[in-house]
Amino acid sequence: MKVLELSLASTDFLNVLKHLDTYELNKTKNNVNLFLCPINANKFDYSRLINELIEPVADFAISRKVKKTYTNKPMTLSKVARDKFVEYKKNTGELGEFLLYCFLEGHMNAPKIFSKLEMKTSNSMYVNGSDGVHFLKVSDDNYQLVFGESKTITDLRQAFNAAFKSIYQFINEINDKGDRKSGINFEKRLISDNLDHESWSETEKEFLTKLIYPTSNEEFEVDDAFGIFIGFQINEKGDQKTMKNSDYRRKIEEDVKAKLSKELEHIEGLIEKYNLYGYSFYVYALPFTELDKAREEIMKGIIT
Repeated sequence: MKVLELSLASTDFLNVLKHLDTYELNKTKNNVNLFLCPINANKFDYSRLINELIEPVADFAISRKVKKTYTNKPMTLSKVARDKFVEYKKNTGELGEFLLYCFLEGHMNAPKIFSKLEMKTSNSMYVNGSDGVHFLKVSDDNYQLVFGESKTITDLRQAFNAAFKSIYQFINEINDKGDRKSGINFEKRLISDNLDHESWSETEKEFLTKLIYPTSNEEFEVDDAFGIFIGFQINEKGDQKTMKNSDYRRKIEEDVKAKLSKELEHIEGLIEKYNLYGYSFYVYALPFTELDKAREEIMKGIIT
């Protein structure tokens, strides 16, 4: 089976983000990738990031099939995609969902099966469950269904706590009170029921169906996995803003690395707490200054 094509047309956003490090967890089974926004004159330069995120908006927000209907109408396509983000001031999660999609396709080469945003049926109604579903070819005989979970929370530890708690509840199909709710099995049915919403060939649909509901006589194995985006706040200290530009960059990088490094043991503790050892986790972490303000600025820049 050929590898399905990525939906992401441009990975240029990776050229403005700096990949600071990759941290391994649980003997390399899981990893955390730490990125940093561009910096200009001792400030996080969100305008450069915005410029590179405009192109992927349509790839994320609408299906390949719908995109094809607007092949000769790029302005209409742009409007349809941006309209999906219309409530950016009210929904604090959309930026994280969008960035997770960009990382999973652009950095991990995991094609999107569907995103939650493209399944949105109204300005206030979202599909419950994961933030999107991708798949990853691990080897010739092993694939993973990668379910998305994004959290943009000021405190880094709280963001990780919230993400892994959500994943635990999603897998076990329970809510905070322990009551039953839709989860991973509902999500798989949702994918299967909506394969016709994409421009898959019959061969591709057959392959995806096997990924969702593998049988013992298949030539490959399939495991569930999770892609996680963590957006958090980094607070500038003391006289950082008055430093030389090179010193400011160095100090920010040191602080961000130190902040994340302190959480690695805690992340492993969350995997143990929720008994998630069998799953692979692909974590992307990105710090912001003044998180709420930055989130609104970026989303506004993308959709207006």
